[in-house]
Amino acid sequence: MYPIKSNYKMPPEWIKHARTFISWPIKASMCYPEDYDAVCKGYTEIIQAIAEFEPVTVVVSSEDLGKLSSLFHGEQIELLAIEHNDAWLRDNGPTFLVRDGGDVAGVNWKFNAWGGKYSPWDLDDLVASKILNHVGVKRFDAPLVMEGGSFHVDGEGTLLTTEQCLLNLNRNPDLTREQIEVELKRFLNIQKVIWLKKGLDGDETDGHVDNLACFAAPGKILLQICEDPKDENYRITKENVEILKKETDAKGRSFEIIPIQQPPKMYDPVSNERLTLSYLNFYFVNEGIILPIFGGKAKEADELAVQMLSQTFPQRRIRPVNGMGLIREGGNVHCATQQMPVRRNQM
Repeated sequence: MYPIKSNYKMPPEWIKHARTFISWPIKASMCYPEDYDAVCKGYTEIIQAIAEFEPVTVVVSSEDLGKLSSLFHGEQIELLAIEHNDAWLRDNGPTFLVRDGGDVAGVNWKFNAWGGKYSPWDLDDLVASKILNHVGVKRFDAPLVMEGGSFHVDGEGTLLTTEQCLLNLNRNPDLTREQIEVELKRFLNIQKVIWLKKGLDGDETDGHVDNLACFAAPGKILLQICEDPKDENYRITKENVEILKKETDAKGRSFEIIPIQQPPKMYDPVSNERLTLSYLNFYFVNEGIILPIFGGKAKEADELAVQMLSQTFPQRRIRPVNGMGLIREGGNVHCATQQMPVRRNQM
């Protein structure tokens, strides 16, 4: 049975959340384990910021359970013991669905650590099903290797993604573009897929759209742009603007594109590889937005991002957090979080 047969669909991220799920980092899986304490500080800041708006469930290994019990207090933050390999719950966690009346279910995608880039990932592939069992909602097991950061939906039938990620041979090599679209329609109850070409320069996820663009509302898309012709992102973001100008959503509407200027280029001090800095990796919370900012030479761009999001979402409080806390490990606030919408009896 597919979710679409039971009238479940993936809602937009801005609907009311019952809670946020986030995983605690695992030192053994980190690219830079020497930064473990600094990364934990970054996660702590994000968790506490989200808890200002809504409850948070922290997925934690049994080894770290005692430490976190003394670190987090209060009824807004709960700990859920689930063994895991890595901490990016957007990508290995469930995708929650709703249907009329408020029933909640979840999709359990296959996970292979971004095309087999990191090993092991066996525990991460089990996290989604364990969370769904914990919250006691219906589970739909999907046949696709899929990460939550690779797509956004508008709640009205439109899905936004990139060819670079979903058509990558390291995910679902035996499936065509058309076959992938069929599965997305079956499991998320969408009617149209909009394909951008590539993600940001240096993005090791193979072009996750959550660094690039997201829906602000049906018919409105926030898009990170680059105005420096010498920057690799100039061509990438310009191409995406042109694609979206020609596209319409599932309802036939042309898009209003809201541009957000990218942060200045920054590089990893050890590897000298480009860091994937994005203001679009923000996270909707109830009545707010958790926004990564980067400081230093990005201060002016940070301020412009806060201003633009404040204008776009005047009813939400923009809550900045230190975007440099997690970035060397390859992601940011949206990558680390997963929203669960309210159930019928919570509305």
